[in-house]
Amino acid sequence: MGIRKRLFEIVEPQKDHDRGSLIYDIIMLVMITASIVPLCFAQDHSVFRTIELVTVTVFIIDYLLRWSTADYKLGKGAWSFLIYPFTPAAIIDILSILPVLSLLSQGFKVLRISRLFKVLRIFKFLRYSDKFELLWNVIKREKGILLTVLGFCIFYIFVTGLIMFNAEPHISPVTGEPTFKDFFDALYWATVTLTTVGYGDLTPVTDIGRLVSMLSSLFGVAIIALPSGVITASYLDELRSRRRHKEESKTKKDERS
Repeated sequence: MGIRKRLFEIVEPQKDHDRGSLIYDIIMLVMITASIVPLCFAQDHSVFRTIELVTVTVFIIDYLLRWSTADYKLGKGAWSFLIYPFTPAAIIDILSILPVLSLLSQGFKVLRISRLFKVLRIFKFLRYSDKFELLWNVIKREKGILLTVLGFCIFYIFVTGLIMFNAEPHISPVTGEPTFKDFFDALYWATVTLTTVGYGDLTPVTDIGRLVSMLSSLFGVAIIALPSGVITASYLDELRSRRRHKEESKTKKDERS
């Protein structure tokens, strides 16, 4: 077995009781957890900076190892090395590494949004979750229906917001303050109403506005239920398929032995 092949097996999530891969997974999970801890504190300490340098160094090594074995992962030959940096997991990896630049040089303080990039590190956990892989397969399978529902939601939010923005007075007769200062306020209101959250920071004051709000809430329940039902049904189908595949694999293995 080649060295790169073995490296690929190690850096990929543990399968078939591979001890080396299991140890690597544990190290990476510890590093990811450690890198997130400083985000729970508003103050900056030297210990946090040390943690940042250590964890990012490990992340860089991990990224380079995955990139160097991309052909085994993607199976597209030499093109794999060009394609890999643009895969979702690789993008999350590189964005979570970028914040270290602000520690190395003051000239990179423009990356002060780095704390937001650091939050992306939590998504690195997903690489080690087979349950997420299952859910991701479900989403890919039903992406056509889900995109249709998403498009309908966006259309409904836009129409409802437009109606409300024109139905409500710009100055509330109750408070003397603008009901919706601009169209974005109306879109914000339509979104939180559609999802049946309704924070109450923006509320209609006219009878027409309240009627539109009531209808939007009722339709919101139905619209939000659509993708939930699709994902649940497909998730159960995927579980049954995996169980059937495991049983067939086990049966074949028993027959060979």
